[in-house]
Amino acid sequence: MLPLIAFAAPSGTGKTTLLKQLIPLLQQRNIRPGLIKHTHHHMDIDTPGKDSYQLRKAGADQVLVASQQRWALMTETPDNDVNPDLFYLASRLDASSLDVILIEGFKNECVPKIILWREATGGNLCELLDKEVIAVASDRPLTVGVPCLDLNQPQLIADFVIDWLKSEENTES
Repeated sequence: MLPLIAFAAPSGTGKTTLLKQLIPLLQQRNIRPGLIKHTHHHMDIDTPGKDSYQLRKAGADQVLVASQQRWALMTETPDNDVNPDLFYLASRLDASSLDVILIEGFKNECVPKIILWREATGGNLCELLDKEVIAVASDRPLTVGVPCLDLNQPQLIADFVIDWLKSEENTES
């Protein structure tokens, strides 16, 4: 199984913004990241009127659309009361082409995570801290019992992730 590292925070803290900066920084260091993003919103990646949309609406439980540039698998999940299983989703990614899976959200999962916290966003930081937290990225210095990273310095966060990946490799050896 590939290493998983989650980035969790209240909405509006900047998870997507940080990940958009972090992914190219990891790639520059020859780390191939995959990403799983959790959303609480109704989403549809298909376009009404397209053949794939019509075939899915006709009742196909899974539709895979492929071109030379990319492919995407859409799977219907009729039991809307159950969140998707993170480990199942991670197993759907091609481990041979990745070094790490970055996760946006899934804050209650038992995976290593970096908590993002901004003073202006508010909320109770202590509620986000659990035994899986390996660091906190914040816009101000904090004393939290794990490394505190500068949220406005994505290069430092990339360095932390790379060091963490190296330590995970050594743990597995």
